[in-house]
This record gives sequence, structure tokens and C-alpha cells, in this order.
Amino acid sequence: MVRLVVRVEPWAEEEKLAGMLDPVVEVLRGGGIAIYPTDTVYGVGGRIDLEEAVERVAQAKQRGASPFPILLSSLGDAERLAHLGRRARLLAREFWPGPLTLKLEPRVSLHSRLVDGEGRVAVRVPDHPVPRVLARGIGGYIVGTSANRSGAPSPTTLDEALAQIGDRVDVAVDGGPSRYRVASTIVDVTVTPPRVVRVGAIGVEEIEEVLGEEVVVESGKP
Repeated sequence: MVRLVVRVEPWAEEEKLAGMLDPVVEVLRGGGIAIYPTDTVYGVGGRIDLEEAVERVAQAKQRGASPFPILLSSLGDAERLAHLGRRARLLAREFWPGPLTLKLEPRVSLHSRLVDGEGRVAVRVPDHPVPRVLARGIGGYIVGTSANRSGAPSPTTLDEALAQIGDRVDVAVDGGPSRYRVASTIVDVTVTPPRVVRVGAIGVEEIEEVLGEEVVVESGKP
């Protein structure tokens, strides 16, 4: 059950948010999990290096084997976590911070719930200060999956998230309604041609324009 709700000004400067979010960071450091706003939808997450925290996120979502994305505080954190090739750098330069998730080859060993069946990790630098501040406070990375029960609509407000999984998290951050109100676009840049796994806030044509090549669009749910 949520024992702390921190309300912040939407899109406040990161320096101002840091102090306000210290209590949330402390809970996360101790292995707790939190609901928090992003630029796309509300997310739920915890430390990626604590098995207990990752498993608690899975339990909160009642999710099977589908892997969780990771939100990062900066491009530098992406460099340390995964291999960024030419395509990834082009897309990151254009769309980060923003609603684009990239599937990459990890540099480090990760919990099995954070990699797909082909060993790839999905990462994103969100265009919202809250998840970046939280990620930075716990080492640069935070589990970044949507704060809904699997199969249910992704929440775009804290109230919607609390209604679904509020009884399964420790803390929550209210940053007002999400800006895009739709999930991020996911692109796998480890294959040729690149593969759009999910079409979200960024369109396929925008991806192709930046890459200068056509991409394959997967059908169905990722």
C-alpha cells in the first residue's frame, strides 16, 4: 500500500525536484518500488540491480515473462549499459530525451526480466525530469514499465495508476497528466533492417527519415 505520495510541479527544473524527491529515492535505494510520471504514461519501477525490486514490479503488474524497459538519466548512462551503434546514436541524438525506446545489446549482466529472448535490453531517456532524477538517485537507471496491470490501459494520471496497482507499491509521485498520453515507440536497431516493435508517440516515417532507410514494422503487440 502506498505510504507516501509526493506532489511536484509538472515539468519543474531538475535541481528543484531533486530535494523534493529525496524521500522517494531513499525508498527506492532500500528496494522499494514507486509509481512516477513520465512524458508518455505513468510508470512503475525500482532499482534494476536488486532482484527483489524487479520481481515486485512484475508482481504489481501481474506480468508474465515479457521484459521490462529501463529508463535512464542520460545518454552517458546508455553508453555504460549497452552498445550504441550508428543507428542508435542517430536516433538518440534526434529523439532523446523523448518518447523513443531503443532495443540494444547490453554491455553488462542484467536480471532476466530486463532482457528479451534474444538477450536485448530496451532503454530510453524520457523527456520528463522526474524519472531522470529518480534514476540518477539510484545509479542512473530505473525499471520503466507502465504502471498498469498487464492487459489493462496504460495510465496517464496518478489516480489511474493508483486505481490499478496502488496497493502494490510503496511510494508515488504526482506530476500531473502525461504529456503524450501514449506509449513510446520501440525500435530494435540491432537488426538489419531496423525493426519497429511498437508504434507509439513517434511515427514510422520520422524514424525512417532520421535513419535514411526503410524499417520493418512488426504486427501485433510487442
